Amino acid sequence: MMKRLTYLLLLLTGFMTTSQAQNPSGTIKGTITTNDGQPAPYVTIQIKDKNRGVVTDEKGGYTFRKVQPGEYVLLVSLVGFTSTERNVTVEAGKTADVDIQLQLSDTQLQEVIVKGNLNKFGKKESEHIARLPISNLENPQVYNTVSKELMKEQVITTFDDAIKNAPGVSRLWSSTGRPGDGAGFFSMRGFSVQPTMINGIAGVTNGNIDPANIERIEAIKGPSGTLFGSSLISFGGLINIVTKKPYETFGGEITYTGGGFGLNRVTADINTPLNEDKTALLRVNGAYHYEKSFQDFGFRRSVYLAPSFSYKASDRLSFNVNAEFFDGEGTNTLMVFLNRSRPLFARTPEELGIDFNRSFTSNDITNRTPTVNLFGQMSYKLSDKWTSQTNISRSNRKSDGYYSYVMFLDANGRPNDTTLSRYVYKQNSTAITTDIQQNFIGDFHIGRLRNRMVIGLDYLSMETVNNHSPYMVFDLVNAVDPKDPNYSQLNKEAVDARLAQLTTGHTRNRTLINTYSAYISDVLNITDVFSAMLSLRVDHFENKGTKNYVSGTTSGDFSQTAVSPKFGLVYQVVKDKVSLFTNYMNGFRNVAPMAAPPPGMDPTLKPQQANQIEGGIKLDVLSHRLNFTLSYYDLAVSNMTRSASMEVDGVNYNYTIQDGTQASRGIEADLTANPVNGLNVVAGYSYNSSKLKASKEDNGLRPTTAGPEHLANLWVSYTATGGKLQGLGAGFGGNYASENLITNSAAVGIFTLPSYTILNASVFYTLNACRLAVKVDNIANKEYFGGWTTVEKQMPRRLSVSAGFKF
Repeated sequence: MMKRLTYLLLLLTGFMTTSQAQNPSGTIKGTITTNDGQPAPYVTIQIKDKNRGVVTDEKGGYTFRKVQPGEYVLLVSLVGFTSTERNVTVEAGKTADVDIQLQLSDTQLQEVIVKGNLNKFGKKESEHIARLPISNLENPQVYNTVSKELMKEQVITTFDDAIKNAPGVSRLWSSTGRPGDGAGFFSMRGFSVQPTMINGIAGVTNGNIDPANIERIEAIKGPSGTLFGSSLISFGGLINIVTKKPYETFGGEITYTGGGFGLNRVTADINTPLNEDKTALLRVNGAYHYEKSFQDFGFRRSVYLAPSFSYKASDRLSFNVNAEFFDGEGTNTLMVFLNRSRPLFARTPEELGIDFNRSFTSNDITNRTPTVNLFGQMSYKLSDKWTSQTNISRSNRKSDGYYSYVMFLDANGRPNDTTLSRYVYKQNSTAITTDIQQNFIGDFHIGRLRNRMVIGLDYLSMETVNNHSPYMVFDLVNAVDPKDPNYSQLNKEAVDARLAQLTTGHTRNRTLINTYSAYISDVLNITDVFSAMLSLRVDHFENKGTKNYVSGTTSGDFSQTAVSPKFGLVYQVVKDKVSLFTNYMNGFRNVAPMAAPPPGMDPTLKPQQANQIEGGIKLDVLSHRLNFTLSYYDLAVSNMTRSASMEVDGVNYNYTIQDGTQASRGIEADLTANPVNGLNVVAGYSYNSSKLKASKEDNGLRPTTAGPEHLANLWVSYTATGGKLQGLGAGFGGNYASENLITNSAAVGIFTLPSYTILNASVFYTLNACRLAVKVDNIANKEYFGGWTTVEKQMPRRLSVSAGFKF
């Protein structure tokens, strides 16, 4: 079907090109400025009565291309300024230059119209959340955004630091670089999640994510299986990265950031049109990053390049192509794995007695995670009511090198929490993910009822090829004795020599998983202030099994079909300003059948199901100065599995019972505000209560994926908007997390990470094209920890300095 659609679009493109050659069109271009002569970015200009509009770029520029000769009226409107109309004559093959200066409106208060009143961190609109162009107030789902402007003000150099600005999101694990799940893990609404989406479609990595090409990060809350499937997201939600797009003028920025622990980072962002009529645009982002660990050994080095190309073939047909090339190498972050089968002796990091400034590794035990993500989009306007959107993504990621970690185990039959086993193995894994998605997006009326609808087909293929050495216990090392001679014996030469002696335990296999999906979602405007969202997905999952090249066998193949509904209601108490919303959302996870069940027992297992009911309020008031969301959610997961055993005719069988559940309830609040000119506030709070129902012993316990019960984030900044100090600003804020139960079971006990409050601050100054910034992270130099059945010390105090030049 997609091949036929492509042929059709090519034929239509050729037809339109021929028609346009016979009837030459013209162009309208210009610049919009405010009454003080300053550029007016992100202002909408319309050709009156022609259903055509564009938005000005960062410099206030705009362009209408391929306009048929004739007389037109341009209409410009902006809050705080008088709406302006301007007549323009378009001649064949010529460009009409129309510059417009907006004038202050007499009906607006002076405080509303002074330059600098933009709530620059409050941009919430996105076409990816609902796969439809609807506003935040119209969307019954909760989501948070972290913008590039906020990341710049906070001198952000890592994805992990950027996501701290999203309410209710906490990091469980740093990136490990290992196959399959080597990216970082985060907790959302009681469940673990990884960043696996780029521009609303699959974009996966085994390593770190460089923030150089991020326009914004979207934390989309709740089970979202109806629109995003199950293979790449979590019951708690998903993390989507929106990349920077080309714009119509030449420009860019080069920035250097240096800081403590050897931080050296250079980023470049260059944009240029490729032809005179600016239908072909190119933007390239790149970064080089190096930093050492705050511990005795450890480092991270990466090179990143992200070109983005857009081409507007006609008023109806356009293309966007993005690519990301990332090559990172580094040592594994020290995560001390707690024993998972026997009672723990130590129950807090302090009781462990470990000097966490030691890394227990070596600088030549490294792992590389080269990643290539390709994304292409073709949009074709079928009519004034329907648009075809074809998305294709291809992700190729590797894990190449050594993976090492330490874990408390029984040492020579004497269990303790002072002896660590150091594990090392050599990994060589390649994973290829292909996602092909076809959407038909409509905006039409049935009678008086407006419908905004997306009808989609999705094909997802995930292939993994592994070629690993055996897992090896390299040695035992005393965790608390700094004079243990074994500590310094771990190195690449010694590991290679030990691995060469192993003749069994090698991994040689290939796994292929295909998922075929169809979905439909409709936002129905019952009135202009009351709307309903109705959505449904059918998902067919096919695991082709794992081919073991050592034994020559294939196992684990199965297929499963799931249905996922979604329903939401929105009532705008004050149109375009205050809305009440509620939703029912569903997510699912496929479960493989039992391998060897007891005789007579059906091996088939049902998909796990997550069902959420949520309600709350959204505000976008005071001329967009205040954006606020408050919600309560109740999320229940059924068909969770646990192990059991049964003896039949003297033979003991292990089998699976699907009677487990998890209940997750909570409150989330998200605020971005610009109360006075130059002052910006970003704040968030979340409370989550999660309980498991599994084995009898563990009923009612909080799962380790849930993270801290209470999380809060705050950033307050002020930038002088006039006078001699214009361009000088400062920001202050941080994060709070309550106690975190990283191990919580009857068999092992409870291990608690203490609560913490971390404060950060920055000072920055922008003068013309130059920008200087100074940032201090963890001002109080507090020792604090993260983890997920692991103990990981976080970054101590660090000073960073950044200098940038914009052109």
